[in-house]
Amino acid sequence: MELYGERGYEQTTVTEIAKRAGLTERTFFRHYADKREVLFAGSALLRERLVSGLAGAPPAASPMGAVAAALQAAAAVFDDRHEQARQRQRIITANAELRERELVKLASLAAAMGEALRARGVGEPAASLAAEAGIAVFKVAFERWIDTVGARGLGAFILEGLAGLEALMAGGRP
Repeated sequence: MELYGERGYEQTTVTEIAKRAGLTERTFFRHYADKREVLFAGSALLRERLVSGLAGAPPAASPMGAVAAALQAAAAVFDDRHEQARQRQRIITANAELRERELVKLASLAAAMGEALRARGVGEPAASLAAEAGIAVFKVAFERWIDTVGARGLGAFILEGLAGLEALMAGGRP
């Protein structure tokens, strides 16, 4: 992250990353497929939190209620990582290849949530719609959260986003 911030993503090599981390290139490639994956290594944890949050939602929860539980579970991953998340997002925003990779990651998370909703007995298209809406709320909340300085956690922005979505669905303005 430091190298990407100092030199830019495009100018940073795997050799430099490995050297800065005190590793060999071979060790680097045991952990990461390429230098992009340094920025996306937390995707598996985020997916696990979303899926387990959905699975742990009360059985009577609506599809969006279960998605809300999943988003709150995922938000906890970020509570102590505000500055790191902000730095990571600046790097991704500055590079088209990384923005594309971020979109692929978000689509993968939506697919995982849709699958978890179907496992709860939610039919189509409700499972896919709820999952995609949840990822949209997460994306907007995350962007708002990283642009702030203060004590509010990502979970608060997610709750605001969910309330805004609900207001839009009811025909009002968030």
